[in-house]
Amino acid sequence: MDEIAPEYDVVVLGTGLTECILSGVLSVKGKKILHLDRNDIYGGESASVNLETLFKKYQPGSAASEPWKKYGRANDWNIDLVPKLLMSNGELTNILVSTDVTRYIEFKQVAGSYVQQGNGARATVAKVPSDAGEALRSPLMGLFEKRRARNFLNWVAAFDEANPSTHNGEAALTSTSVSQVS
Repeated sequence: MDEIAPEYDVVVLGTGLTECILSGVLSVKGKKILHLDRNDIYGGESASVNLETLFKKYQPGSAASEPWKKYGRANDWNIDLVPKLLMSNGELTNILVSTDVTRYIEFKQVAGSYVQQGNGARATVAKVPSDAGEALRSPLMGLFEKRRARNFLNWVAAFDEANPSTHNGEAALTSTSVSQVS
């Protein structure tokens, strides 16, 4: 292993997506980076853990019985600690590609998102609705919430930026940069 250099241009603390992008951008610009994380997993608030780590973290004492083994190999599962949404054709995607971060991560389309409700023995898992039919069947929302969700999903599905008749009275979508907000 190479020796650790005595000097760096930048020290980045944490391995969340923001910190990794920052390190990548600075590295591409020729800066010498020291990237550290106090946690034993990468990703900071955006971390994903394998099934074994998930059981050990949220069911202390379960390590002896190895309950994750009944689900297959632990590394076949990566569970996001915080759900994420990334537009496939957005600015963040362009940044990830330009900084070569995509050499270290892989994106896949998933069939659905699920949430846990409650804790311990009373915990249940429910699918997050992704269309009008699922919204109506979901136990996550009450009747009025289901109606609003159905209307919203139908509006999104029919929306055409070039066709004002699909806007339903909503203002035209515009882009706002971070500098305009802050």
